[in-house]
Amino acid sequence: MKKETKLSAAEEARLREFEELSERMAAQGYRRVILTINILTANLFSLALMAGYGILAFWLFLRANTAQDFRFGITGSILLFICFLVGIVVHELIHGLTWACFSEHHWKDISFGVKWDSLTPYCTCKAPLGKGQYIIGALMPMLLLGVLPTVIAIFSGSFLLLILGVVMFASAAGDIMIVWKFLTYRIKGSEAVYIDHPTEAGSVIFER
Repeated sequence: MKKETKLSAAEEARLREFEELSERMAAQGYRRVILTINILTANLFSLALMAGYGILAFWLFLRANTAQDFRFGITGSILLFICFLVGIVVHELIHGLTWACFSEHHWKDISFGVKWDSLTPYCTCKAPLGKGQYIIGALMPMLLLGVLPTVIAIFSGSFLLLILGVVMFASAAGDIMIVWKFLTYRIKGSEAVYIDHPTEAGSVIFER
């Protein structure tokens, strides 16, 4: 039996708004399709992603730099940890800022929080978005905090920045899974809009 998770007041409010939106969309002929992901699976995928992406990144780094560049000491380790904590917050802010550019009411449509049962921070947009808009907002943190620092690290020779880029790339595992899930879903109609699930990790498609 699946254990029910107690919702916060903010989550309950988002869920009510989502159900009201669902009713309005249904009245317009849309069908609701819920595509969520399992947090444990996302965490395991994150480890696999870190290993695969890390091997590629280290190989490219070593080709462009010397073996002596693979060190940063205790101070660097502390700095890396601080940057990672800041990066977690910035990751969610990037989601919010990007989706806010596309949503009807902009920043008012964005909410932030933490799923304390899994210690997972989140950002969610309550407004329906187009497919491309949703993808851009979902993957932007991976590009800005993962791919970009990795490229800069390879050319600058900063091993600390390389590690940070790999870790932040892997932290986007859930985002990648969500995007992959609805990209591989075959729309049963000619129209579709996309929205974050109000309380779970995943997205909802309204199609007709």
